[in-house]
Amino acid sequence: MLSRFLVFLSTHGTWILAGGVFIGLAWPQAARFMGPMLAPSVFLILTASLLRLDWQAALGYARRPLLVVLSLVALMGLAPIATAFVLSLVEPPSGLAGAIVLMAAASPVMAAIAFSQLLDLDAALAMMLSFVGTLLAPLTVPPLALALLGIELKIGTGELMLRLGIIAFGAAGVAALIRRIVSRETLRRRSGEIDGIAVAMLLIFAVAIMDGVAAAIAERPGFVATATGLAFASNIVLQLAATAVFLWAGLRQALTVGLACGNRNMGLLLAALAGTADFDVVLFFAIGQIPMYVLPALQRPVYRRLIARPS
Repeated sequence: MLSRFLVFLSTHGTWILAGGVFIGLAWPQAARFMGPMLAPSVFLILTASLLRLDWQAALGYARRPLLVVLSLVALMGLAPIATAFVLSLVEPPSGLAGAIVLMAAASPVMAAIAFSQLLDLDAALAMMLSFVGTLLAPLTVPPLALALLGIELKIGTGELMLRLGIIAFGAAGVAALIRRIVSRETLRRRSGEIDGIAVAMLLIFAVAIMDGVAAAIAERPGFVATATGLAFASNIVLQLAATAVFLWAGLRQALTVGLACGNRNMGLLLAALAGTADFDVVLFFAIGQIPMYVLPALQRPVYRRLIARPS
């Protein structure tokens, strides 16, 4: 029964995840209850995604690093700078402007691996961007935040590197151990269940991070509506811009870079900024999960048709 349930989750993952954030909004008690599972869910999402990863393809990118290097330069450096410039022209509320730039400076979300698998994109490339981007974040986010926003993050580079490294290297170690114990054929046969575990953990994360958002909607509906619109716009514009810039690498790869560019690891950044971030930033990071979970359900049929078409 559990096996069938996990396969069901993997088969209908995009729509289940789209509903996850709304469960957290409609059921605040569930969001509060699942709050302590934020960090474990991120760890398990990455572990499950790494189990399903085509490591030969990933190593292929390591041997041909040009696309990965250029993508990381664009995602971790150029994207936040361009975002800050555009926002200086649009002039949204100051709290939201800072939150959007911080979002654009964050590493690609680790769930991009799972999302890319659900969308039939290049999971190996998504893994390289998410994994390496996570390790680069301690070196890039603090100086960019200081230069672009005039704020100094209240956490040391070493401590932030340690926190991110425990999750990234820990999950990779667990996945490598499982791969050593369990045969490749068994993992292939159980791919549906593994994808189902990733979807379940993504659902838990989506519900948990909505803690407090429902109360904010009741108290500041106009601000929340503005933040939601900007969250969707930021995600979509970053995806479109990165996809257009990297079309030379192939449509599937360009869409993968776009997915990574629009979907950033605000959850980890929020954990690193715990106790130091303005409430508007915290609120935007929570609301920013809505497009991250809703858009893949809308993108999946479009991407499948695009990828299936002859070049």
